[in-house]
Amino acid sequence: MKTTRREFIKISSLGLGGIMLSSPLLSLFKDDDEEKRNDEITSKRYPNYCEVCFWNCAAWVYTNEKGELWKIIGHEDDPNCNGRLCPRGTGGVGMYSDDDRLKKPLIRVEENGIQTYREAEWDEALDLIAEKLSGIKEKYGAESVAVFNHGSSGKHFTNFLQAFGSTNFAGPAYAQCKGPREEAFEVTFGHALHSPEPLDIRDTKCLVLIGSHLGENMHNGQVQEMSDAIDNGATIITVDPRFSTAASKSKYWLAIKPATDLALLLAWINVIIEDELYDKNYVEKYTSGFDLLKEHIKSYTPEWAYGKTTIKPDIIRATAKEMANASPAVIVHPGRHTTWYGDDTQRLRAVAILNALLGSYGKRGGIYIPDTASVYKFPGIPAFPKPSWSWNDIYPEKYPLASLGVTNVLVDASHPDNTSDKSIKAWIVIGTNLIATMPNIARTVEAIQNTEFVVVIDTMPAEITGYADVVLPECTYLERYDDLRLAQGRIPTVALRVPAMEPRFDSKPAWWMAKQLANRLNLGDYFPYEDYSEVLEYQLEKLGTSLDEMKTKGVLVLDRPYDDLYYKDDEEIEFHTNTGKIELFSTSLAAYGFDGLPKYTEHAQPPAGFFRLIYGRAPMHTFSRTTNNPNLCDLQDENKLWVNPKIADQWGFTADQEIWLQNQDGIVSSFPIKIRITERIRWDSVYMTHGFGHQSDKLTRAFARGLSDTEMITKIMIDPVNGNTGMRGNFVTFLTEKPIKEEVES
Repeated sequence: MKTTRREFIKISSLGLGGIMLSSPLLSLFKDDDEEKRNDEITSKRYPNYCEVCFWNCAAWVYTNEKGELWKIIGHEDDPNCNGRLCPRGTGGVGMYSDDDRLKKPLIRVEENGIQTYREAEWDEALDLIAEKLSGIKEKYGAESVAVFNHGSSGKHFTNFLQAFGSTNFAGPAYAQCKGPREEAFEVTFGHALHSPEPLDIRDTKCLVLIGSHLGENMHNGQVQEMSDAIDNGATIITVDPRFSTAASKSKYWLAIKPATDLALLLAWINVIIEDELYDKNYVEKYTSGFDLLKEHIKSYTPEWAYGKTTIKPDIIRATAKEMANASPAVIVHPGRHTTWYGDDTQRLRAVAILNALLGSYGKRGGIYIPDTASVYKFPGIPAFPKPSWSWNDIYPEKYPLASLGVTNVLVDASHPDNTSDKSIKAWIVIGTNLIATMPNIARTVEAIQNTEFVVVIDTMPAEITGYADVVLPECTYLERYDDLRLAQGRIPTVALRVPAMEPRFDSKPAWWMAKQLANRLNLGDYFPYEDYSEVLEYQLEKLGTSLDEMKTKGVLVLDRPYDDLYYKDDEEIEFHTNTGKIELFSTSLAAYGFDGLPKYTEHAQPPAGFFRLIYGRAPMHTFSRTTNNPNLCDLQDENKLWVNPKIADQWGFTADQEIWLQNQDGIVSSFPIKIRITERIRWDSVYMTHGFGHQSDKLTRAFARGLSDTEMITKIMIDPVNGNTGMRGNFVTFLTEKPIKEEVES
């Protein structure tokens, strides 16, 4: 079957007639009575929870006396933030005020042989989507439609998709981020960590950061607790080839050779077992497989690890002893972005095993047992139809322990080289810029070209919008109702989101879009409400409050029904594993033919003239989502490449010199990047902040500012346990002159 090739359309090239641009915080439409009306409005505050990152801190959104958006501050009763927002949270005002926002529905058309977009009214755009989805369902089955989602809005469209008859939905937060740690803790303790991670940092005596950069990735509550722990004398051990912000607050900075983290973890386990530093009572009572682990670990000595990691044996022993001395009030942090080298589930298994040996799981100062509020389902919603196949049937022999949808499986099922009898023919993408989040951009684009229909729903004209057949403008979290936030924590809490402002331009909330599409496809019974506030009112009444009351409170703090935050001494615990114990040797992994105990695997090192590409976070930005934010880009408007002085001297670099990068597969960066010469990075690696180098010139502040690390990530190492994409095996070299790229005819 012939497929339609989609040209990337620069939305900025359109003649967007009828769009009124306002100053950032002023009303959109003005008339002669505006000043009079504004004088009659008094300052107000509205409850919300932040959507700039997954932490979802509860907040108060303030408008001024004229009804203009004024500021956002943390909610004083919310344990996620303790009344304090990070720079991203306070900068959320810029998401509303950004005049680069998508403003009208757009439909792909061809004019004089050139593909472009034209503005459309909502009815036309939604009618077209319903018609296309209906045709694809009739031709291929409902299962051939997939949703790629991120954030609160995604739930509305995953509900729509399930009503439509498909469960093929996935988000990069699993396969490109936290999947390995979730599965590692699941098979070890019988319970995944989820978010926010239940780490008792405020009471810990020793915090080990290996793959976590608190203070740069923010994670608001954990950053605050780490500060308190430091004030209370806790030992911080940071393992990082880069001298991060966290490393600067640490007693030990272990500048590890990249790709050797598992060697260090195994050596720590060796020391803790061989020197009998483990919690003997805890291990005997709660774990299984200790004898197998003890035998397995004998060869992984600190001396062996020194040859892999470049960390001296005495430092390995000293840091292991620091952990043991703090036990059980010790945390080996599991990290968040854990998709590194393709054996990541086994690496996070070693993290889980360390926590178990130290007796920290379920103990004060270690990993506590979280509680989460629950709400009633809105009445009258029918059961979803059962699809004939789902994402895990596409390649049934692969990734047996993947517990959530794997984004790259859905991309592969859309690609021309898909050999499965199951394929994806249409995409709905909401709240995630797949061009910046998925590694191997070329493959993602090839998959898009092979689909028959693509819908993108977003607030901003990110790169993914340029590949859509229909673009729908979503309003921001400051302009809509959404589901109640039910974050896990020490105590269960409920946070409310209500609109503080009317949607700017012609944007709409996701719940409204999903409902309108459902109505057009005779699926309206799955959305039996006129406004989403009806759902919130029902759920809050069942909790003993009301929507009106919660508008004044914002956060509802519930009682924890049982005193089970920590395990009591000698308490009998049955873990949800095959053995009912904490599994040091994983019977689940072994049953599927994987190693029951983590083994060290050598990974490729950079060839001569190349350097390992390391990417990370900045406290003022969330991935690529905020780099155009008018409030936050003032704090960091581009990324720089960290280069060790030794390497800078060899290449003759000077500070802020612009260079281009070329990776091991010959891919050359589209834009240059400035050099930062610093001893804070190892000589065999370079580092940059993720999320820059946008190619969409409609993002007027972010376009061509800095370099996209995703563009350089073309070597992917798939974790066979769960399909997650290891992305830290890419190497780059430097080009000091702007490369000349040959134009290729379409």
